[in-house]
Amino acid sequence: MSRVFLIDTDTASDDSIALIMALGAADVRVAAITTVAGNVNVRQATRNALYTVELCDSDVPVYAGAERPLIRPPHDAVWFHGEDGLGDHNYPPPRRPAQKDHAADAISAIIEAHPGIVLVTLGPLTNVALALAKKPGIVHKVSRCVIMGGAPCGKGNITPVAEYNVWADPEAARMVFHSGLSIELVGWHLCGGDAVLNTSDIKLIAGLSTNLARFAIQSTSRLREAHREQTGEDGITLADPVAMSVAIDPTICSHCSEHLVEVETSSELTRGMTVVDREGKPSDTHGCSGWARLNVCWTIDAARWKTTLYSALEADSR
Repeated sequence: MSRVFLIDTDTASDDSIALIMALGAADVRVAAITTVAGNVNVRQATRNALYTVELCDSDVPVYAGAERPLIRPPHDAVWFHGEDGLGDHNYPPPRRPAQKDHAADAISAIIEAHPGIVLVTLGPLTNVALALAKKPGIVHKVSRCVIMGGAPCGKGNITPVAEYNVWADPEAARMVFHSGLSIELVGWHLCGGDAVLNTSDIKLIAGLSTNLARFAIQSTSRLREAHREQTGEDGITLADPVAMSVAIDPTICSHCSEHLVEVETSSELTRGMTVVDREGKPSDTHGCSGWARLNVCWTIDAARWKTTLYSALEADSR
């Protein structure tokens, strides 16, 4: 029996690859994709999501959502993904439009219609926060909420201590963390180290010679440049596909534990920091009373995550 996924995304290059993985997974049915402003503006994110769905020869509905964070001005990440989010390769416009409903309303309705659904978030949590504000009871119908977000190890990618998705809308992240959802936090640290696509991995994907593999390499061209600029090494970091691999196969997370977690929303110095009580047990609040309780993924089986990626990309979309 297929599991049902609902995916919320600020669709840029690595988001698109994560969508390809979910749309191609044998035991997953994607009920809908919702888009949010983040990496790119919400109109571009929606266009990219629709394009990816068509690339996968799918008809999954796409719903456009929040154009900006709850209370803060928007800050995109086009420097990391390209102006269009897909490396600026002039992909054609999608053939069909997005659905008319707002993403937040769609999230509520789709969760209500699919008890036990898996919610996967790949961008800022604005849409999910808006949906929960309207219908907080939907948390009880979500079996898992896999969030690509946070820097539980303390090293961020947008500031020294904060990961972009949480930093972009920390108030939304805090609302979602405290909502009662069964959250699995897949942080930024998990796409580093052995999880980075190295030159051998990139060559292997290019050798698959499928439309999906070609798109994966081409659309992440700016990501590859950014990785080289930041580290001096040739490779591609794919945070969202790593999170999707954990959503598809939870055992790819090799070490996960429950912790008290809070999001910093007051200090500009540490804005968006995911503060994790790593020493105490979740039942020992010792000054952390009222903090959210989340499952934090600390390590993954990097070889298995890459195998999951290869399997998704070796299927030809035409």
